[in-house]
Amino acid sequence: MKFLARRLLHGLALLTAVSFFSFLLAQMAPGDFYSELRNDPRVSPETIAGLRAQAGMERPLLARYGAWVRSSLRGDLGYSLAYQSPVAPLVWERMRSTLLLTGTATFLAWLIAVPLGIWSAAHRGTWRDGFSRMVLAILLTAPDLLLALAMLILAAQTGWFPVGGEASRGTPPLYDLAWHMALPVAVLVLGLAPALARHVRASLLEVMDSPFALSARAQGIPRRRLLYRHLLPAALNPLISLFGFSVGTLLSASLLVEVVMGWPGLGPLFLEAIMARDFAVVLAVVMLSAVFLLVGNLLADLLLYRFDPRIRTVDQ
Repeated sequence: MKFLARRLLHGLALLTAVSFFSFLLAQMAPGDFYSELRNDPRVSPETIAGLRAQAGMERPLLARYGAWVRSSLRGDLGYSLAYQSPVAPLVWERMRSTLLLTGTATFLAWLIAVPLGIWSAAHRGTWRDGFSRMVLAILLTAPDLLLALAMLILAAQTGWFPVGGEASRGTPPLYDLAWHMALPVAVLVLGLAPALARHVRASLLEVMDSPFALSARAQGIPRRRLLYRHLLPAALNPLISLFGFSVGTLLSASLLVEVVMGWPGLGPLFLEAIMARDFAVVLAVVMLSAVFLLVGNLLADLLLYRFDPRIRTVDQ
């Protein structure tokens, strides 16, 4: 409990700092929601000034930040000027789709990366290992935007997959959802799995060259048992940390993919809010990304505390 309390306090302090600097940068950005009205000759400067005052934009920075924090603590996450409603219902509606997409992609990426990394480490120095490393290197250099555009071209040229949206009419709901998710999930998996597989391979190779592994091989322990019963558990420490990081960062990575591929998640809402200078929505998405990153790191810390006795010794 002491370990958990300390991590929660660290996370709360970091979240407070992220919220303040994000709010500060949003307020320093040129223009605001009412900037476009200045180009409309039908709207007088007095009307614009009245709208800004009604929205609280003329108040001091710290007063606006305090009001935003109080609103966020109540669960409103601020007030959207573009939608004329609290931000929370707008974000929660899109969050379900984003979590479904990122959760599925994270699960599949690890499901592919762990066996692939183990296989590559077990066959190091062979042509199979070299070929897999070359393919992973090519995928690592390909940006997510290029992968998303390639998938869109594939869908448009073949007609095998729907382009954009989350559902269509006339098909079973579960099958339809899975078919719409196929391409966005494939882009996220292709972007994440190569990095994970290379980390799994590197962690396992480091353990395979350790003295205890050489001693175990000298004692005649079968290769498969040595790999899965001894070496893989010893290589878990960096992989657990990587798991927590991947859980948090995939939400941010999915925003671009959602915009390009038309998935109705937080990405399109985030882009629309930036274009409209609806900073309450922008801040809500940024803070949710920070929360997911902190939750992922906290989960990794708890798993490391559970499985690595060295951390418990240091903590005591």
